[in-house]
Amino acid sequence: MEYTLEIDGTPETVPGGTGVLLLHPSTGETDRIDTEFLKTDTDHFLVVSTRTTAREVKQKLEYYDVDEDRAEILDTLSIEHGYSRRKSDTVHYVAAPDDVDGIVEHIDGFLEAHDGKLRLSFDSVTELAYYAGDEAALEAVERILDLLEEYDAIGLFHVSEEPHDEELVEQFRERFDGVIDLDEDGSVDAEF
Repeated sequence: MEYTLEIDGTPETVPGGTGVLLLHPSTGETDRIDTEFLKTDTDHFLVVSTRTTAREVKQKLEYYDVDEDRAEILDTLSIEHGYSRRKSDTVHYVAAPDDVDGIVEHIDGFLEAHDGKLRLSFDSVTELAYYAGDEAALEAVERILDLLEEYDAIGLFHVSEEPHDEELVEQFRERFDGVIDLDEDGSVDAEF
């Protein structure tokens, strides 16, 4: 299955199973890239949010006019901050922000339960590394990329360069089919 990408500098289409790394200096322009990724050529999508709460994700989708009827959100953060968690058909939670198995199992369940063109946004791997450690974050990425391939889905994974050393950033880069480098000014340099 081919998926359309409408992000500057990226190929027009990518095959199912493609994992894309979004490297960024700060979170400033990431919402624009993320929502462009999610709203194009998609039947269902899952946002795994380790950086913001489900409520904030919903606000972002609404602001960028993304069809929320296609959305599911996995909020890993609210429990850490002691926020109330209102589970619904489209909003789910894991036990803790470092619950890598819970996150991967939920992604697997989402991909298995839906047909058609499926997208995943993981915002952000940097936050997962903060809570679970670098090795656990790398392993989680590998497990999720395997699932994308198995289910012919595609994913966008956010990594902020600033907190990580160059070696770790390079380890992340090596695992992906494409890399979108986002500059402070919002310009994009993509390698596929």
